[in-house]
Amino acid sequence: MSLETTSPARSHGLVCGDMLPGAGNRITDVPGVKVGHQTVIEGNLRTGFTAVLPHSGNIFLEKIPAAADVINGFGKSAGLMQIEELGTLETPILLTNTFGIGTGINALIRRELDENPEIDRSGGTVNPLVMECNDGYLSDINAIALTEADAFSALAAASSDFEQGNVGAGTGMSAFGFKGGIGTASRVFELDRGQFTLGTLVQANFGKPGDLTLPDGRKPHPNNTDQTEERGSVIIVVATDVPLESRQLKRVARRAAAGLGRLGAFYGNGSGDISLAFTTAYRVPHFIEGDFVAREILQEDRIDVLFKAVAETTQEAVLNAMISAPAMRGHKGRSRPSLRDWLNGSD
Repeated sequence: MSLETTSPARSHGLVCGDMLPGAGNRITDVPGVKVGHQTVIEGNLRTGFTAVLPHSGNIFLEKIPAAADVINGFGKSAGLMQIEELGTLETPILLTNTFGIGTGINALIRRELDENPEIDRSGGTVNPLVMECNDGYLSDINAIALTEADAFSALAAASSDFEQGNVGAGTGMSAFGFKGGIGTASRVFELDRGQFTLGTLVQANFGKPGDLTLPDGRKPHPNNTDQTEERGSVIIVVATDVPLESRQLKRVARRAAAGLGRLGAFYGNGSGDISLAFTTAYRVPHFIEGDFVAREILQEDRIDVLFKAVAETTQEAVLNAMISAPAMRGHKGRSRPSLRDWLNGSD
């Protein structure tokens, strides 16, 4: 393994930081994590769902520790309040467009009811997590076209190998005036019990044209853009196999903002910038006998390695999303150029 592990950014000589990437340089390098997409490109639609599954078991009965950080709260994500209060995730994560939130909620509820008929009888209700960015520049978002079947398709497609760029929830996204999308990256590091992994996935839909700063110092500016202000959103999903409690996960989630800052973002007024972090190191049973549980977590003085990893992976994941995304024309004839074309000198 070396710093040259492949990624769209690295194939263009853009290396973010000096930590080692994982074998696939993606969030699914964290064991058990899977990602799936459902992409809808037809007529004026450029949209979809992306699903993140933290593990392959029953997530409602075997919850995982999680936490979120609201970098800027101009967003409509659902499910964050209970995660903030209880510190656990109990459904897969769905990413979609702003008006797909309700559909995603219904799909996750139906999924958990199918797996857990005891919900609302002996097991309480369920907290679906659905996060969003506005794809209305390139897609007819007012059509409210996504269906529960689309969400189920994304969940069913989840695997360790998945595409980046104009796919799933990233289909209609824009970033820094270029085409945005779904991107991912990972880092591996040593602690005293061996090697551990942190991986990040982004839904990149933010940034003011001209503000993007590459790791080599260049500042790409798209041609013929009509965007003059920072607007959009970014959703960041961070996974690790390091045992952390929810308070520590919130600290990790917060450091994703450092990766955005390296790119030139300033979390503008109209940008919904949300980071969520979870660990697969242990599970929290829904039904527990007894009054106390014993858990082992990382010593606080060793957490800086995760802070650095999340900053590097967030920065690289956004670049991977943009470089993987070809130029796109969509709703009302609007278009976004590709950062890859700019890097290749053809924009």
